[in-house]
Amino acid sequence: MRRTGLVVLVALVTIAWPFVAPPYLVFLTTLILVNGIVAIGLNLLTGYTNQLSFGHAGFVAIGAYTGALVTIHAPALPVPVTLLLAGLVTALVGLALGIPCLRLEGLYLAMATLAFGFVVLEAILNLDWLTRGADGLRVPPPSLVTPLTSETARYFLVAAVTAVMVAAAVSLVRTRTGRAFLAIRESEIAAQASGVDVARYKTVAFVVSAFYTGVAGGLFAFVVGFLSPDGFDVFVSVDYLVMVIVGGLASVPGSLVGAAVVTLLNDWLARFQNYRPLIFGAVLVAVMLFMPGGIASAAAALRRR
Repeated sequence: MRRTGLVVLVALVTIAWPFVAPPYLVFLTTLILVNGIVAIGLNLLTGYTNQLSFGHAGFVAIGAYTGALVTIHAPALPVPVTLLLAGLVTALVGLALGIPCLRLEGLYLAMATLAFGFVVLEAILNLDWLTRGADGLRVPPPSLVTPLTSETARYFLVAAVTAVMVAAAVSLVRTRTGRAFLAIRESEIAAQASGVDVARYKTVAFVVSAFYTGVAGGLFAFVVGFLSPDGFDVFVSVDYLVMVIVGGLASVPGSLVGAAVVTLLNDWLARFQNYRPLIFGAVLVAVMLFMPGGIASAAAALRRR
């Protein structure tokens, strides 16, 4: 009953927010939701199956450029189809990356995904006939019934997609697949001994994570309206990983909380650019020391008291 009431309250606040908040805060909230989808996707990979990725900005870039190019060359396509294509293209890339990465763990997997991120950036820069390279790519407004040109329209689009993605992730982790993910996280050897097809489920996690990130990338393209390789570097991948750690590993709600904290912190630190790494690092260390399980874990512990 309490959970239902909380869901209703969140829904009401979400609907009312763009009508009472200043335009910039509406934009910032939209960006938080986009980052939240990325964090959920990364958490399904890192938090649930213990596969560390430093290349998720590359997946976001693939989804963003796919969504942008589809919108440019097929403007009549409704935005749900465009987002689905962005997710599917990114998922295929995730499959192509996930299979050879099955033999890698820990630092080696992190380095492989880091290299993947650099490869994506180089591809964007060198395929300038398609992506406009370093000059950047202007993204036209997406179309639903009419073009979504206002900040409020884009906010509701992102909020609706986020609701669907959150519901899907919560359902997934409660299924046999989700239980297999958690078994792999605890011990691959024990999971395999109990009949879990470790290779299969690790690949599934990679593909699902890439799909989530690709959809978020498509939304990101629509929200910002302009794409440049600078927006998808390794530091962005680190930000996504920090969102997962701060929010809480293996927690879907925690992913959204982590996305909100890191996005708001980055926005606030924009005025202190010289001190950004210092403050950002201090916040991360504080969370690791005082809330080692993340904000979601700390909140759950408080509820149990």
